[in-house]
Amino acid sequence: MRDWRVWAAALLIAALGGGCAQLKPAPAAADTVPPPLVLVVEAPGPSKALLEQHLDLARLAAMRVDESLDDTEWARLIAATPAQARELLQTEGFFEATVQVTREDTSPPRVRVRVTPGPRAEVDTVRLSFDGMFAQQLAAKEPQALALEKQLQAAGPLRPGSPFRNADWSETKLQWLARLRAAGFASATVQHSQADVDVPTRLAQLAVTLASGPLFLAGPLHIEGLKLHDERTVRRLAGFGPGTPLTETLLLDYQDRLQKSGLFEAVSVSFDPDAAQASGAAVSVRLSELPLQQATIGAGFSDNTGPRISIEHTHRKLFGARVTSYNKLEWGRDAQKLTADFYSHPGEDFGRNLLGVQAERVKGDTDTVLSQRLRLGRTTDTPQLERLYFGELLRSRQSLNSGGLIDARAISGNVHLVLRRLDSVLLPTRGYSASLQLGAGQASSNVGERGPFGRVYSRLTGYWPLGGQWFGTARIEAGQIIKRDAVIVPDALGFRAGGDDSVRGYAYRTLAPLRDGNIISGNVLLTGSAEIARPIFAKLPAVWGAVFVDAGRAADSWADYKPALGYGVGLRWRSPIGPLRVDLAWGEELRKARLHLSVGIAF
Repeated sequence: MRDWRVWAAALLIAALGGGCAQLKPAPAAADTVPPPLVLVVEAPGPSKALLEQHLDLARLAAMRVDESLDDTEWARLIAATPAQARELLQTEGFFEATVQVTREDTSPPRVRVRVTPGPRAEVDTVRLSFDGMFAQQLAAKEPQALALEKQLQAAGPLRPGSPFRNADWSETKLQWLARLRAAGFASATVQHSQADVDVPTRLAQLAVTLASGPLFLAGPLHIEGLKLHDERTVRRLAGFGPGTPLTETLLLDYQDRLQKSGLFEAVSVSFDPDAAQASGAAVSVRLSELPLQQATIGAGFSDNTGPRISIEHTHRKLFGARVTSYNKLEWGRDAQKLTADFYSHPGEDFGRNLLGVQAERVKGDTDTVLSQRLRLGRTTDTPQLERLYFGELLRSRQSLNSGGLIDARAISGNVHLVLRRLDSVLLPTRGYSASLQLGAGQASSNVGERGPFGRVYSRLTGYWPLGGQWFGTARIEAGQIIKRDAVIVPDALGFRAGGDDSVRGYAYRTLAPLRDGNIISGNVLLTGSAEIARPIFAKLPAVWGAVFVDAGRAADSWADYKPALGYGVGLRWRSPIGPLRVDLAWGEELRKARLHLSVGIAF
């Protein structure tokens, strides 16, 4: 009975489905399929990583296929591996490597690759030659060409005596090309490249010929994107005319000046490196303008002056003239400030005329100072140097908590300079910044005589990578007012220390002379700071820990000067808008700790 029913079911399936269905086991999941082999590489660290990544056996070991290799395929792979390994090792400079490959009949099979790299080849000579216009300039001994040749010879990681690596050889050639193109030879190419390695002596002879092509010279400016402003300002900021070599520095400086003008949101300066147009290449300037008017409302907090709100307004073409007005009101617990500045658009020397009005009120522990300023001058900014020349009328009313009042006035001429040589203005780790302020004028007050005075202030900050992910920062600042003792200058011209960017561990502006129990600004200032910091966690490289020590104060005279000491630990968050610092500092003079919070870098 059972047999005929089975046959009947089979016939019915065949009639309905057109054939017989076969049941197969479900395929195994990919992660349960064993690898076709296990690769074991025995070699020094860098060589081991290279072979484990690029050998054919390594790629096969990473596959998950439900198939096995036959003896012929195994023999081919085993036989090809030594030659392939030696070729890979030669790219790292090892030309005498010995390679042994064995197979162990395990499940899956284990393939062992034993490598002895041998000594590494070194660079013996590097010969760099040129063809094209740059070669002609060298033959004519033009100073700029000779200086560029010296820079090219020093570029790149490969030099005589250094280990030979293909990656370094390629990087060196790329750096040579990049520097030559940046110098105005935008169509430069590698005409000839050769690397000969003498295996017995393990010495590499390197030779490259760079074809510079023509030197690209500036032609007409093609300006796009202007709607609110005219072309005059854009052309003035170029700083070059037709026939000027189009170097990378020239174009980047032009782009930076346009960006710093405060008129544009996005700027691009470029040219087409078509060798046929090299004698007068058109320079393309693409601009995206900022709004004609812009208003901003903000809120913040400073350990120095407490919470604050601010309102800013900018008009980039006041009354239709080429004048930018900037107005800002800051209102905080201990400080209020109103600023109104008017700048002309940059001229042919990249300078701006300025008119500034400022009123500021600062409340301290023992006094309240109201300052009023009127400035008229000129400012000129470049990527690394800021220059400000101005005349100033200043009035300062210092109301003492004890009931006294000092009302002082001054008229002066001033020069302010800021020099930066930094790897990053926002988040520096290498370089330095220096500022210098010089002023001279006439002062008078209700408690002193009328007379001349001079003022000097300087600040120098250095940044150094110390190795091991440690970074160091050091700062020194000094200032002095030169005058007769009977002459009293406005308090805003004097010096005070203490606070976030001065001597931590002490309140803002409290390290200054005391007179009748009241803090007043000093005639001399000297402070210094040293700090080391490093990332705390590898997964959070922007969060640093720091230890620091600060010292200094302001005083009436150098004879009265006695520095106050502060030291402590801190956290740094290197955010996209600048560093956020939180410091816990111990004020040695006060014998107590103080928390400091600040954002940004002081120059």
